[in-house]
Amino acid sequence: MPAPLACPRRRLLPGLGALSLLALSLLPRAAAAHAVVVTSDPAAGASLPAPPRQVTLRFNSRIDHVRSRLLLVGPEGAQVPLEPAPEGEPTVLEARLDPAPALAPGAWRLRWQVLAVDGHITRGDIPFTLQAR
Repeated sequence: MPAPLACPRRRLLPGLGALSLLALSLLPRAAAAHAVVVTSDPAAGASLPAPPRQVTLRFNSRIDHVRSRLLLVGPEGAQVPLEPAPEGEPTVLEARLDPAPALAPGAWRLRWQVLAVDGHITRGDIPFTLQAR
């Protein structure tokens, strides 16, 4: 009696499964990066002769302006909340300091918190120094 012929499909199925997984891994994925500061004004580590009239943060991805927060934290824990502009460039968060508040000389931090369009909240500080006049 002749030996039964091996089914060619049985040999192909594991190869097709592996090939399918490889193809899926190569498909482009939606960006899942969190919003990260690319540039800031004042710049991190800056030494300023006077309080800034405006603060500006540029991120690597779009942010939700309405749900973003800015706060100046100064020497001895002094806090100055800032009102971010509700609209603007999709990757820029800015706030005017009009009129310029009387900020004490010393080490300050621009504390930020943003909601990126990927749904993740990121936060951080931009340190700068105000020089004594």
